[in-house]
Amino acid sequence: MRILLQRVSEASVHIRDDSPTVPPRLAGSIGPGYLLLVGFTHGDTDAEVRWLADKVLALRLFPDADGKLNLDLRERGGALLVVSQFTLYADARKGRRPGFTEAAPPAVAQPLYNLFVMRLREQGVTVATGEFGADMAVSLVNDGPVTLWLVRETGPAV
Repeated sequence: MRILLQRVSEASVHIRDDSPTVPPRLAGSIGPGYLLLVGFTHGDTDAEVRWLADKVLALRLFPDADGKLNLDLRERGGALLVVSQFTLYADARKGRRPGFTEAAPPAVAQPLYNLFVMRLREQGVTVATGEFGADMAVSLVNDGPVTLWLVRETGPAV
């Protein structure tokens, strides 16, 4: 499982329809908080989902009164915008067209995405979302900028 976390002053996601006459519809928006682009791979389980949900909420990425990054999302009163993004597992090492074989198929990824969102909401955080598998337009104002790459991947048993 991979997450690209961006601290934002605001972010939103719109769902685009196939019709050029239908304007994109707002799926979710937040003020200050984190935009989380989330991808899943083969072998990801509830354990990775829960670990990363807890990690996101525990990170101290907001400044305190002294300007030090000492406050977590809940202490800041921030929200989350969670957007599924299978392209986090793109392999662009060869050629010009990335491969996506490391990304979990939708039948595997969607339940994990739903569990991730549910785990965050269970912790009392406001969570807005995109729409899994939809064509989305994501807008954000990166705050800081603060951007982190979070990874928790399964591997061979040691």
